Amino acid sequence: MEARVDGKVILITGSTQGIGRAIAVECARSGAEAIIVSGRDAGAGESAVAELEALGARAHMVAEDLSVDGAADRLFDQAVSTFGRIDALVNSAGLTTRGSTVDATRAIWRDLFQVNAQEPFFLMQRMVNALRADKRPGDVLNILSMNAHGGSGELTVYAATKAALSLITRNAAHQHRFDRIRINGINVGWTDTPAERRMQAEILGKGETWLAEAAAKQPFGRLLTPQDIAHLSVFLLSDMSSPITGSIIDQEQWVAGGMDE
Repeated sequence: MEARVDGKVILITGSTQGIGRAIAVECARSGAEAIIVSGRDAGAGESAVAELEALGARAHMVAEDLSVDGAADRLFDQAVSTFGRIDALVNSAGLTTRGSTVDATRAIWRDLFQVNAQEPFFLMQRMVNALRADKRPGDVLNILSMNAHGGSGELTVYAATKAALSLITRNAAHQHRFDRIRINGINVGWTDTPAERRMQAEILGKGETWLAEAAAKQPFGRLLTPQDIAHLSVFLLSDMSSPITGSIIDQEQWVAGGMDE
């Protein structure tokens, strides 16, 4: 059987590029009726809209920056006014700014928690309240990180944001299981995205050879791809995964807690 999201209207944050865009494309290929594309880059958003429409889905771009207060409300309102309803929400947008216990600033803490935890929470709040008001089932998928298990030293604040959203995912899923609102998450491992390429090659100064060097050290000889995450996302948004809720799946080629002999 094939996982499908036929007829669903899906709001996906961070869908102008990377993992979010791959999820949007896979949803369009899997029968989504309409997709709300959201991100900060309006040009990339319009490109994503054209790609989704070519696959047969209706699509609309909402340029919104989650680091700005009230972004969640504005985004949700525009999405509903465009398509009339939202059946599924994917919180994919996120910042990966480095900040450790010894060097993180208050600005890094504030920005990471707002984009990675606060605004996703308030989008979930709007989604849950809308579904309950209409007495409809629905789905929420939060794109999390393997760093939520602890994380590397330079990602202390980032890891904390993902751990917070992971807890919120389980808590909300438990609260709303009898509303038939399924809320799940994916702890994503190291993934080859445009943002990660820029981070590694330019910001961290590892140069253009970083990807080949990193891939050679992975068990399967490669990093994850956005398409890998998109395939699992469509499954979790589809009826094939029902009634699973409150699940956090590690999508990674390393096993958390595993130890070599």
